[in-house]
Amino acid sequence: MEDRDIGFLGTKSLVLLNSFAWNLGFYIHIVFSGIALLIGWIQFSAKIRNQYIKVHRTIGRFYVMCGLLGASAGFYLGFYATGTWLTKTGFVLLGICWFSSTFAAYFHILRKEVFRHQKMMIYSYAFCWAAVTLRIYLPFLNMIFQEFIVAYTIVAWLCWVPNLAVAWWINRRLKGRSVSFS
Repeated sequence: MEDRDIGFLGTKSLVLLNSFAWNLGFYIHIVFSGIALLIGWIQFSAKIRNQYIKVHRTIGRFYVMCGLLGASAGFYLGFYATGTWLTKTGFVLLGICWFSSTFAAYFHILRKEVFRHQKMMIYSYAFCWAAVTLRIYLPFLNMIFQEFIVAYTIVAWLCWVPNLAVAWWINRRLKGRSVSFS
């Protein structure tokens, strides 16, 4: 991370790159979002959820903590996204949606509303997965448009809106049933 002239960091001003608040937000975002992405899929395993409920709860608490921290930092970083107000809005809304769905999922499980909890966790992980879809789409958008700012503006929305649609589709199909991807 010492060479900040590469990748998207190369688009940032030296003032921003030297800002303690921005760096703190950046590292909180990449560390905790990465952990949430890494452990979130485990929560969809019916075997773990049903046979090892303590493991599910422990990983779930850790996911919620990481998700809330990653989303909060992502929300903050969204205001500094490279590009226009449209790019910034896409990333800020992603942060809001990820934080809100994760918080709602936690709220529902505290009230023992398991089905609502599960549906909100599907949304939460779909927003978390935006990190992956961004990295899949961005190289292709760069090739198509030949201009990073245009590609980045599009990917600020494309990385999470289709994920939201897929989560909505999965949740519509549940109709009171538990979901399992294992």
